[in-house]
Amino acid sequence: MRIFTPGPRARHALIGAALALLPLAAAADIVRVGEFIDVTNHRGGNVIEMVQTRAQLERSGRTVRIRGYCRSACTMLVTMPNACLGPNAVLGFHAPRLPNTKIIPPYVPEIMAQFYRGGIRKKWNESWSRSLEMHRISARDYIKLDPQARICDSLRK
Repeated sequence: MRIFTPGPRARHALIGAALALLPLAAAADIVRVGEFIDVTNHRGGNVIEMVQTRAQLERSGRTVRIRGYCRSACTMLVTMPNACLGPNAVLGFHAPRLPNTKIIPPYVPEIMAQFYRGGIRKKWNESWSRSLEMHRISARDYIKLDPQARICDSLRK
C-alpha cells in the first residue's frame, strides 16, 4: 500500500485552503489609546491574518498592551519586541481548528509555534497545539514560562 505524501506545492495549497477557512481576527479588539495600542479581550481568529496584524503592530512604534483575555491566535502577539502584558491578563491556548469542527489544519500549529518562546513553545509543542480544550494561564505564569515577556510598566498598580 502506497501512502500519499504531498509535495511542496500540494502542501502550500493545503495550507492556503485550510487557513482560508479559519475565522478572521477580530480587529475591533485592537484600539489606539493615547501613546499605546491596547489589545483587549481578543478572541484570536485566522492565524495568517494575525501574522499580518502582528507585523503592523510591530511597525507601529507604539507599546502594545495585551489586556484582559487574549486567546488563540492573539497569543502570537506576546513575543513582539514592543508588547507587554497587563498584570491581570489571562492567555488561552488551544489547537487551531477549522470553524465548527475538531479538524486541526495541517501546518498551522507549526506556524503558531514560530511566535512562541521558551516554556510556552515547549508546552505548545508538547500538548496545547493538539488540545481542543482551552489552557488558560495568567500573565505572571506566562512570564515564568517565557522570562523575556514582561508586565506593562504603564499598567502596574
